[in-house]
Amino acid sequence: MRAVLLLLAVLPFSTAAAESDPATGLIKKPGWEHVRVHCGGCHSHALVTSQRADRQTWLDIIRWMQATQNLWQFQPEVETQILDYLAANYPPQPNRRRAPIPQGLMPGTDPGVQ
Repeated sequence: MRAVLLLLAVLPFSTAAAESDPATGLIKKPGWEHVRVHCGGCHSHALVTSQRADRQTWLDIIRWMQATQNLWQFQPEVETQILDYLAANYPPQPNRRRAPIPQGLMPGTDPGVQ
């Protein structure tokens, strides 16, 4: 009985903190290797770990990088694993992201158009 109580007392602490990769800071959960390889090829992993978004916003970010930053297309199963990982491990948090920049303030647009 005492061993069971000890196990129950220790269990929440042993599973609460997810292991992070010391080189990248990425949480080591399924899909993290794809993020390490595909995202870290162009920018710091700290950029990824500092962001928070839902699955659709992560997909929008990927599509934007593909359209404007020469990010390559992913195999569908790889993209699914990346999105699953990002949405699960870096979800939205209140007051973490700034509001989107109005279209008229984006580079290459007419500032008078909104």
